[in-house]
Amino acid sequence: MCLSIPSEILDIDEYNNALVQTLGVKRKVNLDLIGEPCKVGDFVLIHVGVAMEKIDKIAAQESIKVYQEIVGKMNNNEISQNEGDLGLNEFHR
Repeated sequence: MCLSIPSEILDIDEYNNALVQTLGVKRKVNLDLIGEPCKVGDFVLIHVGVAMEKIDKIAAQESIKVYQEIVGKMNNNEISQNEGDLGLNEFHR
């Protein structure tokens, strides 16, 4: 199972590759599988270096806020890493 954090498009080159930012981390991804035009400021979900879906900006921002809250609680030891991974760690044993 893969949980994708929304990534904001910062730049798109002539080969349809985008520079995106995911929680402060920048990387290049390919946009070829997106079925609609993308532009700077759009949010996409990524899997293995390929953008798979464009998502609504408000939904993306709400999702990012939840991820940031989880990370904050993990950093403050309010929840353990096992709780912070939403129980998905069990699937990787």
